[in-house]
Amino acid sequence: MTFKFISLGILAASLFSCQDVPQKSSAVSSDSMLIPAVTTEFVKHDSDDPAVWINPENPAQSLILGTDKDQDGALFVYNLEGKIIPEKVVSGLKRPNNVDVEYGLMLGNKKTDFAVVTERLTHKLRFFSLPDLKPIDNGGIEVYEGETAPDFRDLMGVSVYKNKEGKIYVIAGRKSGPTNGGYLWQYLVEDDGTGHVKATLVRKFGNYSGKKEIESIAVDDELGYIYYSDEGVGVRKYYAEPSKGNEELALFATKGFTEDHEGISIYQLTPSTGYILVSDQGANQFHIFSREGTARNPHEHSLLKVVKVKANHSDGSETVSVPLNSTFQKGLFIAMSDNRTFQFYKWEDIAGKDLKVISPLK
Repeated sequence: MTFKFISLGILAASLFSCQDVPQKSSAVSSDSMLIPAVTTEFVKHDSDDPAVWINPENPAQSLILGTDKDQDGALFVYNLEGKIIPEKVVSGLKRPNNVDVEYGLMLGNKKTDFAVVTERLTHKLRFFSLPDLKPIDNGGIEVYEGETAPDFRDLMGVSVYKNKEGKIYVIAGRKSGPTNGGYLWQYLVEDDGTGHVKATLVRKFGNYSGKKEIESIAVDDELGYIYYSDEGVGVRKYYAEPSKGNEELALFATKGFTEDHEGISIYQLTPSTGYILVSDQGANQFHIFSREGTARNPHEHSLLKVVKVKANHSDGSETVSVPLNSTFQKGLFIAMSDNRTFQFYKWEDIAGKDLKVISPLK
């Protein structure tokens, strides 16, 4: 899951022309559990991780992608009303775990938006163009080549980083890995000369406690940081740019979690401020931390709020901090739920009275 900064002005201009139907407003129940504005139609087997492709021409026509984690798995595609778009669903994936989205990869001299999915049973990254969801990877790209220990090639998490120069990298995680650094592998993504994707290994980094596993990875493109959940321990932070080295910048979210640390997503208020949301999976809640850190230490991420949600045992999550339609005017938060659905929440319901929101459209 990657945080992308996209011009609010462009999206706002597009949204004025949208003829979308208002959805039922989300609310807070008597026990302070947030109720989603939209719950998706069911995947076939096991919902796991969401991502969002924002349509720059018409944000109300943006796509929600969600993995169905099974040996007969799929990448499901939804509209903002939670309805499956059948002609865009990618079937026949071998236990797809996580998914992320990026914009503007040069393929065949054309800028191409894409989704990348981790396919655990084949040890491959799968790439699909957006918004048409056509394969652009010649059947997939094998990663963690040369690893032989149990589960060391079993792909799980994925996130994409696009730097200021426009280079695009995929950061891949796995079921298990070394505890002395090098758990995550980072690949440069480019055109292979035929209009398809190739991936070149450029970096191995990342501490691992050995306690459980690492799945959720999030990248803040704007600030240049990678975050990932070392389950049962906390959230680790590194530079996203390979040239900046492999020093761990922070380990936070180490207290108050009942079970696994899971999904991570980022809500932007300004290019340098906002919030980091981390799933407390066993408690059906999300811990929200400061994105910018403190004045004395940008890597000191203090806890600001804990939010209970209806989504059960949530694994993957995603946050959008731009207006999309009349329902999600101040942003969107998506949480996977273990009943084979994804739940869409209004950002203002997540924020409540404690957090800020982007300015709504007039």
